[in-house]
Amino acid sequence: MAVKINYPPFGFHFRIDFLGFGTDKDAAFQEVSGLSADIGTEDLLEGGVNDCIYKLPVRTKYLNLVLKRGLLSDSALIDWFRNAAEHFIFTAHDLNISLLNDQHQPLATWKVKGAYPVRWTISDFKATESSLVIETIEFSYLNYHRE
Repeated sequence: MAVKINYPPFGFHFRIDFLGFGTDKDAAFQEVSGLSADIGTEDLLEGGVNDCIYKLPVRTKYLNLVLKRGLLSDSALIDWFRNAAEHFIFTAHDLNISLLNDQHQPLATWKVKGAYPVRWTISDFKATESSLVIETIEFSYLNYHRE
């Protein structure tokens, strides 16, 4: 009997859940990037110590979350962005990014707190290519943690 090993997991099977709004079609994306955190540092110079500069941790900075998918004609996410861009009304929502196994069960989930849209772009239209129109939605957020 063969033993099935799930490590390391594949990165192509995932789901995005926007908590409090959205539909199943708002959960499907072809790419997620930006789950990244950098700890900032501050230099401390000590008098009489000339051979080093102490670097003290100060705060964590999170990069913007970038989601890509095929263009949809009707989407709660685009309505959310349009509300922010056209009316300057920003509503923050939490979202979960789940890496799934072959049974569609979460292997790991990243809980993103206080996300709001800051950019929406559409891929170029090219008559010489038969490619899909891709929309890219970028979010700023407070922080995330993995469960």
